[in-house]
Amino acid sequence: MTQTYRPSSLPNTRVDAADILRGIAIGGIVLLHFIEHMNFYRFPELTTLDRVVWDSMFFLCGGKMYAIFSLLFGLSFFIQHDNQAQKGKDFRARFAWRMVLLMGFGLFDLLFFNGDILTVYAVGGLLVLPLIRMSNKVLAWIALFLALQPVELFYLIWGAIDPSAQPLDLGSGALFGALIEPQSSGTIWDVAVAGIVYGFRINFYWAIENGRMTQTIFLFLLGILMGRQRFLYLEGDNANRWVRTMVASVFALFLIIPVQQTLPRLIENVCMNHSLQVMLTMWRNAAMMLFIVSAVTWTYHCTAWGKRLIAIAPYGKMSLTNYLSQSIIGGFVFYGWGLGLFAVSGHTMSLLLGAACVALQYAFCRWWLKSHDRGPFETLWKRLTWL
Repeated sequence: MTQTYRPSSLPNTRVDAADILRGIAIGGIVLLHFIEHMNFYRFPELTTLDRVVWDSMFFLCGGKMYAIFSLLFGLSFFIQHDNQAQKGKDFRARFAWRMVLLMGFGLFDLLFFNGDILTVYAVGGLLVLPLIRMSNKVLAWIALFLALQPVELFYLIWGAIDPSAQPLDLGSGALFGALIEPQSSGTIWDVAVAGIVYGFRINFYWAIENGRMTQTIFLFLLGILMGRQRFLYLEGDNANRWVRTMVASVFALFLIIPVQQTLPRLIENVCMNHSLQVMLTMWRNAAMMLFIVSAVTWTYHCTAWGKRLIAIAPYGKMSLTNYLSQSIIGGFVFYGWGLGLFAVSGHTMSLLLGAACVALQYAFCRWWLKSHDRGPFETLWKRLTWL
């Protein structure tokens, strides 16, 4: 594969639309984590409203917010690499070190919350690193291959050939059981040890078993391509591109959702059924993510609502700080070492608690950014990156 990348001839100015999208994504992630009790699936007796809240939140946010986050991770990688390339510098070694630091932040997160995604991003970033200077065509073909969910496609074919084949199972479900006692009645130290010993493996196993790992790398590459095409700037024909993306996304959803609701029911083979469900879920999440990204970007740049959307940007600028702090706050609220509200908080109450957490974080972001350029953990990450 030929490396034909050339630095951009245009400056990579601050992408306000990306900050808005990042804020929406991290807010949705926090709300979902709270109704999940921070990966502690122990709930009191649920009401009809609780079930409506659960189904609605997962339909709107489940997998889509992480997809936005992954897309913007790739975009940020492109911007950092391209900015240095324009100065005649190679950012790749520095980015590798940056991923080592991200792994450290992820391990810190696991001390409080076993559902950390930063460690997965760190490994995914290192896998994408050798591709950053490949041509657009090469990146697009690799991204398309990953978008097809090749792991699930393999198991789908295998199930068709061998009726006794079983779905991919690396053991994440069994490991979840080891977290129950520390979360329900353990000390904060017990939770921290369980997070490192079990949570680290669970996150990778679950991501591979459920198509998240493949899709994450695909979205990293898509974010790089969108950065090269300056997709989030109000330039050229981008306004029409956003509209076309919205239309295409809606069309894709009208195709995928009915198929997802009907086709798996017709397939009795366990391996094929599971693989098809995972594949269609990943495609549905990607389509909804693209709709959200294009709709928010178009609204920000092309309508009067843009001035209101920009109010979300401070929350997005401090996404790392907000992600790590929600783990500490959420663990204290729901786990046994803190308030232990898992025993009394249904989905509706948990959603309200999550909204309160987001509001508290947002107020802190607004206050902090009055005197700082970036959040506390963002500042630490940048300073350590450029040691």
